[in-house]
This record gives sequence, structure tokens and C-alpha cells, in this order.
Amino acid sequence: MLSDAELGNIEFVRNARAKHIGVRILKSGLKVTLPGSSTPDDAMKFINSIRKKLVAKQSKLSDSIAQSNIYVDKNTVLQTLSFKVVAVPTERMNIHFLLKNELLTIQYPNHMNCRLDENQKQFWNGISYFLRNEAKRLLPARTLALATKHGFTVQDVKIQSSKTRWGSCSGRKTINFSLYLLLLPQHLVDYVILHELCHTKEMNHGPKFWAWMDKVTEGKSNALRAELKKYHMPN
Repeated sequence: MLSDAELGNIEFVRNARAKHIGVRILKSGLKVTLPGSSTPDDAMKFINSIRKKLVAKQSKLSDSIAQSNIYVDKNTVLQTLSFKVVAVPTERMNIHFLLKNELLTIQYPNHMNCRLDENQKQFWNGISYFLRNEAKRLLPARTLALATKHGFTVQDVKIQSSKTRWGSCSGRKTINFSLYLLLLPQHLVDYVILHELCHTKEMNHGPKFWAWMDKVTEGKSNALRAELKKYHMPN
């Protein structure tokens, strides 16, 4: 491994089966795959030939990660589909969650540093617990209602903890939704549901699929897709 002033730590991994030098961009550096006959010097020559592009992509990656961090502290007012989240410093010695009247209150010790990763993890573990319960309660019913309205057939609806995609659809017409879908407003939740329902007709993203999407969204699929891109799952 070597350290680069612009790109951070560069880790070299040899793979005898690789045919070309591969570069994976990380927030704090690069992970470089070396074919059997290549050396780190060979890799650095390649990296230097595309350095500007790598620096730009790494910067974009860092910005994306920063945007997806939804920090929880005393200033947080997080609205989910069915409840609001607030965090309150108290004299408690531990973290406590209470969901009542569509308000999830997180009480935490007033001396706690909320920005520490381990504390954010505890906050989000609790929030995710309630999101999962609400997702199981709301999303299957909403999916069935929209499927009935637009003439789709669904075999099953499952709730997962995915942080990489809002939903997916299998060839057997089983639809999976991330519990974090409840962080979106209702109209975008419906957009994601309709997106997966359209995959029960067309498994790809070809013209026929988008024709279905335009039909079920009254021609608003492009605008809704653009709006969805502004939202991020918690990192």
C-alpha cells in the first residue's frame, strides 16, 4: 500500500485471473487489482494517466456519502410516512425509544456525543425497528391496493433492510421493499410501488416498461424519477 496526496491510500491486490488493471474508487483511496504480470509501477502509470478523472469521481463519491448521512441529534426532526422522530437529551443513563401518537421520541443522556458512529448506530437501530414494523403494516396493503387499481398481479410483498435500493421485483412476482422506503413522502412511496408493479409486466427498463410507468403515473414518471433521486437512505 502507498499513500497519495490527492487520492489517499492506494491498496494493491494481485489477481492471477484478472486480464487488466482494475481500479476501484473508495472515499479514502483506491483499491487496485493487478493481473499476474503487472507491477504497482505499471498500475501507477495507468492511474496517473486518468488521475483527473479519478479525483473527480472520488470527490463526487464523498459528496454522495455526506448527503446520505442523516444524523440524529437534538436538532433532528425527521418525518417518516407514519410518524415523526425527535431526539431529546435527558438525565437518563441510556438511550430510550417511545412511539406514541405518531411521535417517536428518542431520549438520550445529555452528555452523549451524538456524532459518534456508535451512537448514531444505536439511534438508527431503534428507528429502523419501528420503520420495519410500520413498513410491514403499510406497504403490503398499499401495494395490493395499487395492484388492484391498475390490474397487476403480485404473489408476495416482503420487507428488507436494503440500503442500496428502494425496491425490487423477482421473476415470480415477489416484490421486496426496503424499510427505509418510509422515509419518502407518500407520492414517492407510491411511485416506487408502481415501479415494482410495472416490473411484474416488464422485468427490464426498456421502452415497454416506461410506457407502463407513464400509464400508471399519468405521464409523470420522468418527473417523479428525478424527484426520487434527491432522496437518500441513511448511510
